Amino acid sequence: MTIDTFRSYTDYDPLHPPEHPGQYWTRFVCISDTHSGRFPVPPGDILLHAGDLSSWGQVHQFQTTTEWLASLPHPHKILVGGNHDLCLDPQCTDESPSGEGWVTAQDHRAALELVRGEKAVQAGLIYLDHQSCNVTTRDREWRVYGSPSSPMHLSGAFQYIGSAQAEEVCQKIPTDTEILITHTPAHRVLDLTSKGKHAGCQFLTKRMASLADCKLHVCGHIHEAHGVHVVKQETTNMLAVNAALYRKGMAIIVDMKN
Repeated sequence: MTIDTFRSYTDYDPLHPPEHPGQYWTRFVCISDTHSGRFPVPPGDILLHAGDLSSWGQVHQFQTTTEWLASLPHPHKILVGGNHDLCLDPQCTDESPSGEGWVTAQDHRAALELVRGEKAVQAGLIYLDHQSCNVTTRDREWRVYGSPSSPMHLSGAFQYIGSAQAEEVCQKIPTDTEILITHTPAHRVLDLTSKGKHAGCQFLTKRMASLADCKLHVCGHIHEAHGVHVVKQETTNMLAVNAALYRKGMAIIVDMKN
């Protein structure tokens, strides 16, 4: 993929976003780490949310976000969880023998209903938890994979510890993935913290090198690393986007040629 096959926008007038390039392009609107807040989001073909939908993982906070997302005009809204989204992680419920019991199993079921129930489906919400989906827009089908996981950092949801767990999570990503959504950044790609640490996942970096068809990777988690970066692969280029909104920045627009 060369630069003439995609265009990205990180700074624009939210009331007058760049004009859609036309029928031979798909507009992805990328956001993450909204933490129960509401932000200006331009219209597009597919909305991608890379996790931390809620502030502290309670189901009423999560409902605030899902109602907002459902109200947006994008025909397809694909989302994953993040380390703040306790109500989405079964390991964080009071029925999990290995979990912390931060939320009730009833709240977990309620959260899943908010993203997978009939109303969610009608609103175009697609929730991925280490899963793939195919989405068709403007006569182009895109193969999308989403993962909520990230390396352990304090306590939270969907976190893995050590190299064995990290490799297991990353190996789940299908090799034919075209659009990848993960809560964590890859190591040394839009993952630099304010303390100067690269906090992304090394095993994700390794796995992404084998994804020959992947054109777009959207993440969040490290708020201060918001931005866009072109990752040079062996046969093509991949556009990496850290779409975290909580501290700074705007929804990132990516136009990709079909």
